[in-house]
Amino acid sequence: MSHVAIVARVTVCEGRTGEYIAAFARLFEQAEREPGTILYTLNRSADDPQVFWTSEVYADQEAFAAHRAAEERSGAAAVFTDLIAAADVTVGETLLAKGL
Repeated sequence: MSHVAIVARVTVCEGRTGEYIAAFARLFEQAEREPGTILYTLNRSADDPQVFWTSEVYADQEAFAAHRAAEERSGAAAVFTDLIAAADVTVGETLLAKGL
């Protein structure tokens, strides 16, 4: 299994979580149209409503590159920069999985 896997943890600026969710929804719509996107989720912390994380799995490097090159993604960078106070992104590969 050589899927590309990404986990991104972000802290959204105070009072901006609704905007963040709406901005992410546009990226989710994009991901739904991508055949190489296997998993694309947005999650929120139960302990801190300002903290979110995404889990993404792509079929291969080509699918990941296609996702990154999509028009919706290029326009979203400036929006997310304004909404996110802190971020930590990890890109790797899937080694073991159930449900993929």
